[in-house]
Amino acid sequence: MFRSTEVKKTYLAIVKERPPEDEATIKHFLKKNELQNKSYVYDNEVKGSKEASLTYRVAGRSERYYLLEIQLHSGRHHQIRAQMAKIGCPVKGDLKYGFPRSNDDGSISLMARRLEFIHPVKKENIVITAPFPKGDIWKEFRNNEV
Repeated sequence: MFRSTEVKKTYLAIVKERPPEDEATIKHFLKKNELQNKSYVYDNEVKGSKEASLTYRVAGRSERYYLLEIQLHSGRHHQIRAQMAKIGCPVKGDLKYGFPRSNDDGSISLMARRLEFIHPVKKENIVITAPFPKGDIWKEFRNNEV
């Protein structure tokens, strides 16, 4: 179910820069570098790259940061991190993809917030929502209903 589009996954990311649009679907080509454990983003297909797309929307704002809600349409290596950096919005704390400072605890401000799927036997809609992580940065966005 996870490899197909049967499971709808919603992620939250905190970024410093406002995205170019409040809501958009972005498409790129990602190529994984195994040695660096990093994916590189291209506007056009290059040898060994795979198409990647996601939809984001600005779901909240604090004094210094933006909260983005992200829906993946493909599941590529480091896709959210790489594509957000490509549009000038690296995830807070993500040194690998261009954020200038790490978070105090070494984490990055990206989380899987919600899973939604149809139960394979009962055929009921199942929604699982994760709580916001602890920490001051997430506290600023806890009142946002996403």
